[in-house]
Amino acid sequence: MTVSVTGATGFIGRRLVQRLHADNHSVHVLTRSRSKAELIFPVKEFPGIVIAEEPEWKDSIRGSNGVVNLAGVPISTRWSPEIKKEIKDSRIRVTSKVIDLINDLPDSVRPTVLVSATAVGYYGTSETQVFDEQSPSGNDYLAEVCREWEATALKVNKDVRLALIRIGVVLGKDGGALAKMIPLFMVFAGGPLGSGKQWFSWIHLDDIVNLIYEALSNPSYKGVINGTAPNPVRFAEMCEHLGNVLGRPSWLPVPDFALKVVLGEGASVVLDGQRVLPVKAKELGFTFKYSSVKDALRSIISQ
Repeated sequence: MTVSVTGATGFIGRRLVQRLHADNHSVHVLTRSRSKAELIFPVKEFPGIVIAEEPEWKDSIRGSNGVVNLAGVPISTRWSPEIKKEIKDSRIRVTSKVIDLINDLPDSVRPTVLVSATAVGYYGTSETQVFDEQSPSGNDYLAEVCREWEATALKVNKDVRLALIRIGVVLGKDGGALAKMIPLFMVFAGGPLGSGKQWFSWIHLDDIVNLIYEALSNPSYKGVINGTAPNPVRFAEMCEHLGNVLGRPSWLPVPDFALKVVLGEGASVVLDGQRVLPVKAKELGFTFKYSSVKDALRSIISQ
């Protein structure tokens, strides 16, 4: 396949491009910064990769069988009013642009599949509810972002198969929430962040990449699919496993204020959770490499 990817230089995108390239697919990296993309995907290691800045996106998409849309500024950062605006605008703007470019192409050269990221923030937060793909949306800021993000992707031409992946907290070595949490853990000897009762719907980086990869090639993958592991845990349990893996006891809770100092309002991503189940992925027969958070953390920390 020839696949165009937005957000390719991000935490998930990077690994997805590596996987596609390793399997001999042609990859078009749709970026706003050629220099950044060339640093991450040097030609020596990624021969044949196409790096396209925005004016060239149209031609890249025209030559693609599939498009993966992962663009958006990270949410696990401090939220100022400007950042909140950028969290939303960056996602809507790129998604809208990609949809317009796909829809403007003649049928004969239009990609046949779009895999577009969204997030479990769609459901809002709860300590008691269980959410699957049928559950209604929440009423907080991230739920609103996700609703608009998905609504934008849904405007794609009806002949294009659309998979919307509601991604949980992605666990991996070099980025995402874990990279922010480990230093805090080391300072506070690794206790739970906040009350510890909040739910943590996680997924290993390898599994989310495999799910996106499968959604590109398997026609059964369409509509909303939760990108979370089958066994979400309460945060205290996650922290206990992380403490064990890091060789740090998990007995001292990291105070809310410490997390808020690092993340500001963005701390809500970790302090308020939701219990999300991957009902659709399981129905589709997707195999998770890591279904327990203990195994996932052990594999990441030992890398």
